[in-house]
Amino acid sequence: MDDLEFKGNWNVLKGKLKQSWASLTDDDLAYQDGKAEEVLGRIQKKTGQTREQVVSWLKGNSN
Repeated sequence: MDDLEFKGNWNVLKGKLKQSWASLTDDDLAYQDGKAEEVLGRIQKKTGQTREQVVSWLKGNSN
């Protein structure tokens, strides 16, 4: 998932992430340009999912 795709859908994805994993906070999901990998790392840490699982989930829910 590239930064442009990540950024374009981020507000929608952020809400879906919070619904799926209630332990995620706004701070965990704070996105800054060029920092997509950092956000993915925070999601991984909080959810216990692998990077591949998180990216797959994001891609599946970005519609």
